[in-house]
Amino acid sequence: MTPALCFLPHRLYISTLMTIFPRPVSPKSAFNDFWGYFIETRAHKWPLLGLSVAVTWVIIWAFVIDGKTNIMPRQNKIIYVESWNANRTDAAIILQQKMDLARSEIALKKKQTEMQGVADAFGIDWRADAARNSAKRTEALKYINAQLDARLAKAEAAEAHGTTAKDSPKSAAKSAGVAQ
Repeated sequence: MTPALCFLPHRLYISTLMTIFPRPVSPKSAFNDFWGYFIETRAHKWPLLGLSVAVTWVIIWAFVIDGKTNIMPRQNKIIYVESWNANRTDAAIILQQKMDLARSEIALKKKQTEMQGVADAFGIDWRADAARNSAKRTEALKYINAQLDARLAKAEAAEAHGTTAKDSPKSAAKSAGVAQ
């Protein structure tokens, strides 16, 4: 026979443990307790009540806003692609690339001006970085335009001779995978 854990009779053992739990509370006694606390005059009662109501509504508002985030079905985004003539010349393609590069630079300058205004509003010093990046961008654009001009001259020369750059031996070897 194993020894018992408690030497008290069963009835006393349970009744002594149950004394730590509160008596059942009725709704009437809970309301009376709340009303008694509410009618007491305390200096911090109203500010704390206002703060607790504000925090509660901020939390509820955050859940309402979060519930509407990223749950709406996305509309199908239509992307229009320019249709090009299949027999365009290489010179026409390179001229279009130069025009696209100029358009993208104009859009970039416009966006940079807008962001610089935002940076000025927040007191961010951007002028030194802008000068450095502008110099790098100008150098890169000179290099890209020089390459495009060289390709354009080569394409116009090939066009004048009646061949395209695609028909030249170098481009034929590249398309066949032969190293020169």
